[in-house]
Amino acid sequence: MTTGYRRAAVATALTLALSAPLLGAAPPASAAGPHEAPQVSYTSPLELPPPTGSYAVGRRTLHLVDHSRTDPWMPAAGARELMATVSYPARPATGSPAAYMTDEEARRLLAARGLGGVVPGAAVAGARTHARTAARPVPGRFPLVLLSPGFSMPRTTLTSLADDLASRGYVVASVDHAYESVGTVFSGGRMLECVACERVDTREEQAALVRGRAEDMSFVIDELTDGRRVGALARMIDPDRIGMGGHSIGGATAAVVMAEDRRVRAGVDLDGDFFVDPAATGLGGRPFMMLGAAATHSPGSPTTDWPAAWRAMTGAKRWLTVSGAEHFSFTDLPYLAGQLGLPDPGAALSGDRGWRVTRAYVAAFFDRFLRGVPQPLLDGPTAAYPEVAFQRP
Repeated sequence: MTTGYRRAAVATALTLALSAPLLGAAPPASAAGPHEAPQVSYTSPLELPPPTGSYAVGRRTLHLVDHSRTDPWMPAAGARELMATVSYPARPATGSPAAYMTDEEARRLLAARGLGGVVPGAAVAGARTHARTAARPVPGRFPLVLLSPGFSMPRTTLTSLADDLASRGYVVASVDHAYESVGTVFSGGRMLECVACERVDTREEQAALVRGRAEDMSFVIDELTDGRRVGALARMIDPDRIGMGGHSIGGATAAVVMAEDRRVRAGVDLDGDFFVDPAATGLGGRPFMMLGAAATHSPGSPTTDWPAAWRAMTGAKRWLTVSGAEHFSFTDLPYLAGQLGLPDPGAALSGDRGWRVTRAYVAAFFDRFLRGVPQPLLDGPTAAYPEVAFQRP
């Protein structure tokens, strides 16, 4: 089969994969399949971008159970369950290399994005990370940042951001919400699928999902700051410096968490609408940043609720749009796709560039508002990132 045909078929599959609604719902199962496009070939293992901070990165995975709540999607399953990957500053050369995800998680993610049969699951699952499981933590107390993924997406899609922040001196908890991703392995090897994907459609249902996630994240804070629960991890966390970010509906969750939990001092929304009406109320003057694709989140866009959120924010705030970005430009996916020769045909921004923009502005925001370190990058446009526009409607 010719190279030209292969590239055309792959481009078609990727276009379908990345054209899902902003909420993150998967395209129809018939959008791409093993008989519609050939499998890509790759000669080198995939690799996530190396962290840019001075610390090595350790990783610990936690299964958390909130016995005070029944799971909203599967009441018969009992208590609400969460999986959290905690990335933290660690001593070099301790622990063992951390996996990106399991083969089955990768297979389900690819199928949901329309790339089943195009990209081998093993290629994604085997992507090299730069974290080490059970690495020895460094002494000290660090700010805590929580991360929530887009609807239907697993927490692993924010691994690069989590590990980069950890290398810069943050403890970062990336959270999977039970039955809200296309496939996540929970305690005991159980694969939980996206039950919520079949039940969330209306704006009211989306708002309910956001509020449920907000309760999840407050519970995660409770667990991580309780030394009886997580031991040494709790001793690393400064409970007076907590922030939260998320992609898509995970970004909406950051705003609701801040409104309901005063412990969270700063928030970041990566290309997500707010879904809850009125948007971004109750932040109490605490800082918030919206970073999104210019095509969908510029002030003139008819589909975004960011103008209403902007008006509601009374504290330090940033509204940044990225020219050429698409919805997933703020996650690991385009970066990995680029290594497979699968650039998003709908995005002028490369996966590498999207990652660099995301890393720079998210780190600058939390450094400024959780650490009090001046960040000229947040003051206005810069030649270093010409694709980033500061919106001040």
